[in-house]
Amino acid sequence: MFDVAVFGSLFLTLFVIMDPPGITPIFLALTAGRPGKVQKRMAFQAVCVAGGVITVFGLLGHQILDYLHVSVPALMIAGGLLLLLIALDLLTGKTDEPKQTKDVNVALVPLGMPLLAGPGAIVSVILAVQKADGVASQVSVWAAILAIHVVLWLVMRYSLLIIRVIKDGGVVLVTRLAGMMLSAIAVQQIINGITQVIKGS
Repeated sequence: MFDVAVFGSLFLTLFVIMDPPGITPIFLALTAGRPGKVQKRMAFQAVCVAGGVITVFGLLGHQILDYLHVSVPALMIAGGLLLLLIALDLLTGKTDEPKQTKDVNVALVPLGMPLLAGPGAIVSVILAVQKADGVASQVSVWAAILAIHVVLWLVMRYSLLIIRVIKDGGVVLVTRLAGMMLSAIAVQQIINGITQVIKGS
């Protein structure tokens, strides 16, 4: 009642798209200045939000997009623009301002969505669920989704140990680095969306 090939294929796909190692500097940058307990809670919240979004789209993805008359490329471009705005804040240091860090729960946006549960991950899950034609395949698909979220939670939770080593100056450096990485991810996502629009026209 378990298809190893389906599990491995989807897990690797989501690992590349959701990028647990790459999310570490972004997580550290967005949660900088908060107590350790709060950061750990935010890591858990982000994974829960991402898991919830991906589960909903895995079960009802096509119906939701059809009902809203939204194409996958449009979803990719919108997600890319949102990420770009956040990346610019990281690069300019606006996220260091106390008002923003206290009032905004970054575990929901942008960590939970669209960083973790982004268009790429959502589309991959929709297609995987659609292709799974048996009980074994369905179990394998959902097991892979659960496994990648456990990995994401572990990576973010234990990335907090890095803060103790790099101190405040290192956090600022990581924040700028995260901004650069995030802006590149955002631009690539927008390019991918535009490319799909051109191919489909």
